[in-house]
Amino acid sequence: MNPELFLADLEAKPAALAALAATLEERDPFEDIPREVRRVVFLGMGSSRYAAGVAALRLRAAGVDAVAEYASAALGHPPSRDTLVVAISATGGSRETLDALARHRGRSTVLALTNTAGSPVTEGADLVVDMAAGEERGGVSCRTFQHTLALLLALQARLTGVKADVPGLVRRAAEANADLLDRRGVWLADALTLLDGPHGVYAIAPAERLSSAEQSALMVREGPRRPADACETGDWAHVDVYLTKTLDYRAILFPGSRYDGQAMEWVRQRGSAVLAVGGATEGAVKGALEGARTLRYAGDEDADVALLTETLVAELVAATWWSGSAA
Repeated sequence: MNPELFLADLEAKPAALAALAATLEERDPFEDIPREVRRVVFLGMGSSRYAAGVAALRLRAAGVDAVAEYASAALGHPPSRDTLVVAISATGGSRETLDALARHRGRSTVLALTNTAGSPVTEGADLVVDMAAGEERGGVSCRTFQHTLALLLALQARLTGVKADVPGLVRRAAEANADLLDRRGVWLADALTLLDGPHGVYAIAPAERLSSAEQSALMVREGPRRPADACETGDWAHVDVYLTKTLDYRAILFPGSRYDGQAMEWVRQRGSAVLAVGGATEGAVKGALEGARTLRYAGDEDADVALLTETLVAELVAATWWSGSAA
């Protein structure tokens, strides 16, 4: 793992997304999925599971029986021919995912989503889809996480039959990522100062984009090795609000939940610090909270663009802290 190469991986995001958009325009990578699929089971760990959780929620909302499982769980959905198992592993070698996949090979339809051609996860798979994220030389899953989300949006369109301009969305996300990168000289220093506390960073996001909070917290833990955790916005008032009482609480808020205002009222009362990333919804930073900032970027009013973009803020913060600690 290398902080300078991690930063280079982040800087390559817009170009990688643009290339993915072009690939998706040429061909739907999921066109060979059998029509008789009745259930979708996502298997993965870490960032892969974060992305899968959002995909499963979206499919259920569209009427598709879908679940994202911890690949490490001893219990899971039973195999069947009308079950599509989506095994997600950027390296293709995640032990837990391979173990879980073993009970489905030859008994369920298996789709391997990976960034590594010929890796173990592809062995015996009925379908293999390339993440097309390129080599992540920094050793951290960043572009692969982003591409997984984009490809799972394309999978959703295929399974639901709902027409969606996924290539167009991915292009808009490339522009949004480029905007944040190009303007980091304006916003990054303030973000670093606001989030640099003695008790870590807390990321908050609506259930529909919970992966953004989970991935953001992971980036802070994985690179600079700082404490960080994630919470769903509505659930925050039931599980994390207590931390604002005793900690120097510093949070990244990804707006979009109907419960943004509820969380921010507690933050206001406790004098905590919050960086709201993206379109500020009513109540998110209402009242010009002391210690609150709002970071806007191109296209942030589109929740799907946000899904594919907003983690870049925490990633750049983490890369900067990591580089400083490694110096």
